[in-house]
Amino acid sequence: MLSSLFPLAFFFLCFFSFSPLSLFLSDASAGVAHSLPTLSFEQGYTQLFGDGNLMLLRDGKRVHISLDKRTGAGFASQDLYLHGFFSASIKLPSDYAAGVVVAFYMSNGDVYAKTHDELDFEFLGNIRGREWRVQTNVYGNGSTAVGREERYDLWFDPTEDFHQYSILWNNERIIFYIDNTPIREIMRTGGIGGCFPSKPMTLYATIWDGSTWATSGGRYKVNYKYAPYVAEFEDLIIGGCAVNPMDHSSDCEKPDAAISDPLTVSLEQRALMDRFRRKHMTYNYCYDRQRYPIPPPECNMNQIEARLFYGQDGVKLGDRRGRRRRGQNKHSIVTQADAAF
Repeated sequence: MLSSLFPLAFFFLCFFSFSPLSLFLSDASAGVAHSLPTLSFEQGYTQLFGDGNLMLLRDGKRVHISLDKRTGAGFASQDLYLHGFFSASIKLPSDYAAGVVVAFYMSNGDVYAKTHDELDFEFLGNIRGREWRVQTNVYGNGSTAVGREERYDLWFDPTEDFHQYSILWNNERIIFYIDNTPIREIMRTGGIGGCFPSKPMTLYATIWDGSTWATSGGRYKVNYKYAPYVAEFEDLIIGGCAVNPMDHSSDCEKPDAAISDPLTVSLEQRALMDRFRRKHMTYNYCYDRQRYPIPPPECNMNQIEARLFYGQDGVKLGDRRGRRRRGQNKHSIVTQADAAF
């Protein structure tokens, strides 16, 4: 495990060696990403919405955000960042959670309304006995007409314990991680062009009602008799330089140091990523021929994989309803009472 984390640690050495953030390197250089300093809520975040639906515990080191019939909740970083490493350990609501969406993401839509960038982890709740799904998405320069969603199931129950979800972003590529395993890499290529996120963004965490689309295309809604739905966040890490959103200036001496030394993924980590994607990816926008008869230009399609394992709608064959939650009875079903409003 430690050897698999070395490339991540090496990035920090290159990225921060010329900035005040070099203090993050004490343990990361040894390959232990989770030992990077974590921030309390007061040190790095501010409440976005939700009034009393945000609760601080452990001196602000743990944050609970909840959804009830009245409102959801969310928080955001106090600053905008151009490139860096952003991470949180998250525990999701258990039991019946259809329609519930928990998001951990970066965006600048409040600053660049028509040309915003976005990097998303979205967690999609499910009916009792079915697992949460994780969705990643990328927008750049207002390219919302092209959704670049990928969706995955998980090899663990995300409601039983905390798991780490991370976004690493520099000028050359974006990598999404789950528990330090890379699951998706987006390269800055000619195909993606100006749709690669390139402007400072804020980090967000939210919980909200996505009944219209989140579970089976909106078939199952949030049932507020199970509220409040509580998502727990801890080990909050911001490894980047705060910048002025207007001129991209920064207090860091060389905030763009990563541009001259692009991150690479080791052969070991790439093998782990490929294995994850083969086993756990359940939807790929590049394979969605109904939505995109001509695939977006950045798609490097495996035609054999697309034909053998994915339907015309980009959903993995045999994965229409989603897997049952580990440990649940094989014959668990959704009752009318569960699905009722």
